[in-house]
Amino acid sequence: MLFDRLIEKRVAAFESEIMQKYYAEVENMYMKMRGWRHDYRHHIQTMKVHAAHGELGEIAKYLDMLDDDLTNVETVIKTGNRMADAILNSKLSLAAERDIRVKAEAKIPVSLTVSAVDLCIIIGNLLDNAMEACMELEQKERLIRIYIEMKGNYLYLALTNTAAGKKKKEFRTKKGEGHGFGLSRIDAIVGKYGGYVTRASEDGAFSTEILLPQ
Repeated sequence: MLFDRLIEKRVAAFESEIMQKYYAEVENMYMKMRGWRHDYRHHIQTMKVHAAHGELGEIAKYLDMLDDDLTNVETVIKTGNRMADAILNSKLSLAAERDIRVKAEAKIPVSLTVSAVDLCIIIGNLLDNAMEACMELEQKERLIRIYIEMKGNYLYLALTNTAAGKKKKEFRTKKGEGHGFGLSRIDAIVGKYGGYVTRASEDGAFSTEILLPQ
């Protein structure tokens, strides 16, 4: 009984820590978006000055700069599920900062059997693990592919990332106990919903597939 309470307490603390981290990442992304919008009027005034002096080349350069800046703050993925959008886009923003290429395709219903907290833990941990593995590689070799959609009555998540060498069978990472616990939480959440999780490791790549009944 005492052991069960200790486990529940540890799980609750872990989930609270994870959610605080994810909310902080999402807030950082939205702060960037609000900052760009706040500066919009200043950008217009700058281009008006260039236009008044006939400096078309300077306007072109400025527009290129704004285009690059907007690419860094705009929403990358629109899945149809607001919570999934928030966590996916915050993680993809972090991946871009780390020079990791991401190829993503996701369509998620607004209403799901799996809770928002559980979905965040699954997606967040999958992408954290993938980014960690990619950072062991040269920049040109870093790649993450993520695919999420409904398959019949199941929500299907598939993630593959490039990796250095072949992972060990226990599929634990180098971050220590806390990160290994994150992987076990994914398994526990999938099990709670009666779903399935499979992992595969090959030279240069690691993949995870998850099915969650809806």
